[in-house]
Amino acid sequence: MKFSPSAAPKINTDRLVLKLLEPHDARLMTEFRLKNRDHLTQWEPLRSPQFYTETFWQVQLRLAIRDFRSGNSVCLSIMDHDESQVLGVCNYTNVVRGTFEACHLGYALSDEQQGKGIMYEALSASTEYIFSVFRLHRIMANYLPRNEKSGELLRRLGFTIEGEAKKFLKINGVWEDHILTALLEPETR
Repeated sequence: MKFSPSAAPKINTDRLVLKLLEPHDARLMTEFRLKNRDHLTQWEPLRSPQFYTETFWQVQLRLAIRDFRSGNSVCLSIMDHDESQVLGVCNYTNVVRGTFEACHLGYALSDEQQGKGIMYEALSASTEYIFSVFRLHRIMANYLPRNEKSGELLRRLGFTIEGEAKKFLKINGVWEDHILTALLEPETR
């Protein structure tokens, strides 16, 4: 049976708002991506010049809403409380139902927000949403062995290491090894 959520999420925390951006908010995502281009290059795939345009993000945000409505992903923007700035993203993608009931988590945070607990706050709230509303059993997150901050963040959130994958993802044009982790829904931990 395919899960279809009834309403788009808007998750409020002490300092943040997590939500799906609408296509008319493409400027906010474009600003985030342009401002953090150099900072995020070492952690992400190679990006085309179009990736940094409002036109690209209008299309991507429209697709993210469609994928959310079909139950295939939850791509959240991490916003400040007045929703005037994107601080980061946390994307729950590749949702598989049936006997698996799982997804992959990817996230990125603005360089100027590093070290403030923003991503911990965002992921704590959004993983709760994924388990309670999206009703998934497992969230998988992978990180580069050299990204110690990401590994520590996942440990603090309760993710456990399940293995290592050699040359797993192509990051900044290079096939990179990744540490594989997962977080299980609270009832089964």
